Amino acid sequence: MVSVAVSKMDATELMFVDPGVKVNGQYYCNILLFQQMIPAIKQVAGNTIVFQQDSAPAHRVRNIIQLLQRETPDFIGPDLWLPNSPDLNPVDYKIWGIMQQQVYESRINSIDELKQRLHDVWHGVQQHIIDLAVNQWRQRLTACVSAHGRHFEHLL
Repeated sequence: MVSVAVSKMDATELMFVDPGVKVNGQYYCNILLFQQMIPAIKQVAGNTIVFQQDSAPAHRVRNIIQLLQRETPDFIGPDLWLPNSPDLNPVDYKIWGIMQQQVYESRINSIDELKQRLHDVWHGVQQHIIDLAVNQWRQRLTACVSAHGRHFEHLL
């Protein structure tokens, strides 16, 4: 899953990949990034974004890295980002946990119901929660450096 969020305004929508679709470099670049994510991010944040992604195979394709370097002013490339770094991604270390707890409070009976619940919970997350998560990033980065890139939760 690709994580995109620093600001959660009504203009942002969750993006779902249809069942059976293989998210390879071409699909990620042409559909998810170029048609959906980059336009949505720019609509919300203009050019005041820092874009980062994990090291999923589709994210490491050369033309995708070039696209992101060209289209996002502050792209953190794979050479500057730890391959497995959920502890440094505000969505991973804070937002998804909150959402998961709320999404699974009660039984979900279908994919459509799951999508609707995700949508409802996402739109219910208050901006101050996102701001708190983002504001923790520098402290987490400092702890990561102190731990030489290894596990650092115990330092927080």
